[in-house]
Amino acid sequence: MLPATHLAIDRRLCGEPLEIGAGSAVVVFTALPEMAADDRGLVHGGFVFGLADYAAMLAVNDPHVVLGGAEVRFLKPVTVGERLVARAAVEEADGRRSRVGVEVRRGEDVVMSGAFACFTLDRHVLDMGDQG
Repeated sequence: MLPATHLAIDRRLCGEPLEIGAGSAVVVFTALPEMAADDRGLVHGGFVFGLADYAAMLAVNDPHVVLGGAEVRFLKPVTVGERLVARAAVEEADGRRSRVGVEVRRGEDVVMSGAFACFTLDRHVLDMGDQG
């Protein structure tokens, strides 16, 4: 299945889709030097979150999906050069709302896990005006 959402995203920063299925997605990236938060190569957690968020969006895979909220846990640090794989699966869907579970791994180690509340809108969020 091809991506139907976030088509203009920079895949160097948010990951490259490996698999997109009905209600699931696998996305991979390698942490870049630009992601470092310090001189030891510690990757800022926002990049790991971005990978997980992108995987969640692809699991829903609707052109108008947006993130409404997330509850995540960072479990291990990530350093520049490490390859991360995010696996996302829709765990619950109720109308326009989906709860997507995401796990980000470095090899066998889970570095982040979380639940993402995704909403599918009728139109682009920027076309919602004051209703968005």
